Amino acid sequence: MAEEKLQALQAYFNSGATRTYAFRKKQLLALKKTILLHEEAIYDALYKDLRRNKEEVWITEISLVLSEIDMQLKNLYNWMQPEKVPVNLVNFPSASYIIREPIGVVLIISAWNFPFHLLLSPLVGAIAGGNCAVLKPSEHNTAIPAVLRKIISDCFDKNYILYTEGEGSLVIPPIIHSGIIGHVFFVGGAATGKLIYQMAAANLIPVTLELGGKSPCVVEQDADIKIAAQRIVTGKFYNCGQVCVAVDYILVHSSIKQQLIDELIKCIKAFYGIDAAENYNYGRIINHRHFNRLTGYLSEGEIVYGGNTRQEDNYIEPTILTNIRPDARLRNEEIFGPVLPVFDFNTHEDAVAFIKLNPNPLAFYLFTRNNKAERQWLLDIPFGGGCINNVGWHYANPNLPLGGRGNSGIGRYHGKFSFETFTHPKGILKSPLWFNPSIKYPSFKNKLKLFKKIVR
Repeated sequence: MAEEKLQALQAYFNSGATRTYAFRKKQLLALKKTILLHEEAIYDALYKDLRRNKEEVWITEISLVLSEIDMQLKNLYNWMQPEKVPVNLVNFPSASYIIREPIGVVLIISAWNFPFHLLLSPLVGAIAGGNCAVLKPSEHNTAIPAVLRKIISDCFDKNYILYTEGEGSLVIPPIIHSGIIGHVFFVGGAATGKLIYQMAAANLIPVTLELGGKSPCVVEQDADIKIAAQRIVTGKFYNCGQVCVAVDYILVHSSIKQQLIDELIKCIKAFYGIDAAENYNYGRIINHRHFNRLTGYLSEGEIVYGGNTRQEDNYIEPTILTNIRPDARLRNEEIFGPVLPVFDFNTHEDAVAFIKLNPNPLAFYLFTRNNKAERQWLLDIPFGGGCINNVGWHYANPNLPLGGRGNSGIGRYHGKFSFETFTHPKGILKSPLWFNPSIKYPSFKNKLKLFKKIVR
């Protein structure tokens, strides 16, 4: 990317144009209107890229961005106001408050699995925060980037929001090293996330990284097996399992393992039919590389359902595996596809130890009717966010933060959390002129006792 384009963004930000409430509101409204004008094009592009149907695209892509816009519009004026905070004794009678100032020019790098939502949802937060932005979609999508480019060009001045495409390893480093970027927001794999983190750290740039991980689903002995199966199958196999918060594996109490597997198979057949390849609700793997990676997992355990593949259109049937080999790669690698391993446990301690072999997942799911057990699981397992008796739907609530910890990411976004991510909290102390005690000035000799009473 030409240096002058980044400098133009910085100049636009420095002009102060993006800072007013009126400007931010206008941009959010324009984005909402433009998205709706391109709704059919979005459906067509995501069908070509991932063979996703309109209903799924609306639920998991368009509606999430629109609800994010609506939430920012509803709350933005109040979020922009100075936040009063208490004053300690030593600063009395001063006033203290926090103002949220824009960061400047931010870089947003999105993933291929939800390429519309994962690019525009953080952009909504960046706009609400008063920033300029560089947008970098994934190079793995072939159809949706053109639609995104059209939306951005129709909606925004190129010196305000800059859309850039290309191979990430070539495009991203010069942007990060330009000295202009104030924050990097990235959604994708851990390996790439670490590289971006290293580049950002070399320039002292803060980051938000959503990296995924091996998200477990625990099914306790007292769970409602039918409902658990329905919700697990829905949460695991939409978008062919290519979801950052998808169930990576099931950990079920050994006494109900077979019952759960039987119910999972019933649900797969009910939702996707005997031949999922012909089903309206079932998509495809993004490309041959990921197809080959996923089919490599199929020999690492016993296939109890599914296993059929078709390389010419990157089709992998919803598949359940048990009796996983001890040396299986899928024990440690994020699956990110329609392959569902089922492990069993006998004691809570054994299950916790198993999960901690791959610590800090992005999501954690638990099916139980026992409130005490629920509290214990939430205490024992560090994770980004999750659900009790459900799968994935915490992602759709803009009032909840989304983000990982450790291996699964850094930072958080959605709703107010996005506004906070893309602004800097500036603490201000305002002191009156009429109160000017001499104790605050040198000499401090013989004032220690007094200091101990008031400086705490």
